[in-house]
Amino acid sequence: MNYFKKLGTANLLMLTLCAMIILVAEYLFLNGHTEHGLFVGLWAPTLLGVMIYLKLVDNDGK
Repeated sequence: MNYFKKLGTANLLMLTLCAMIILVAEYLFLNGHTEHGLFVGLWAPTLLGVMIYLKLVDNDGK
């Protein structure tokens, strides 16, 4: 539980959102909507990149 406190609520929420995006993309892709699945699937790495950028900007100010 200490790990989740260290991670922070915002980061935990964004990681949960990434997991849900991946599941929706898998669902779309496997049900025949391949282009939609690929498009939605690209949101997760983009969101993770934004998280990393925000973390770097936050650490630079310290």
